[in-house]
Amino acid sequence: MNKKSLLIVISGPSGVGKGTVIKKLLSDNPDIIPSISVTTRKPRDIDVEGVTYFFRSREQFKDMIDNGELLEWAVYNGNYYGTPRKYVSDSLNDGKDVLLEIDVQGALNLMENYPSAVYIFIAPENTQVLKERLEKRSTESPEEIQRRVEAADWELSKKDLYDNIVINRVVDDAADEILSILNKRRNSL
Repeated sequence: MNKKSLLIVISGPSGVGKGTVIKKLLSDNPDIIPSISVTTRKPRDIDVEGVTYFFRSREQFKDMIDNGELLEWAVYNGNYYGTPRKYVSDSLNDGKDVLLEIDVQGALNLMENYPSAVYIFIAPENTQVLKERLEKRSTESPEEIQRRVEAADWELSKKDLYDNIVINRVVDDAADEILSILNKRRNSL
């Protein structure tokens, strides 16, 4: 890994606003590039192949695992998610900062192989706020929302394993706090 580049790992429960905070962070900092995950979940209306995710069948995903093409992978709510190894390593070697938005399970796997990455957990003010956000976006059934809230309880129990915890009360403030964390890490290199 290029000493000047940062591997940035951001996790948090579904509905916490990770995507919105990350979008703000990336729009204000074009030198940070997002990694695009591979998933077996079905695309939502807002998803674009190769932009939000690479959508693959379970068989294709399993082939990627078998071929060592993923930096990390995990199963979340019955779907596979993973990070393409080549994209990340090429970008880091080119001196670019790479941001991974991955679930807690994937981040825990990554911590073993990349302890020098910057691990940031985005947390909600409380679980009620999280449930309200999930209901408001109207993309999941009540059963799916309940599964995501239950998964969030487990994810929140792992937040102290991260280097940093950012509470997402206001998107701009959360993005600024993440940038401050990154600047501190960069200054310590």
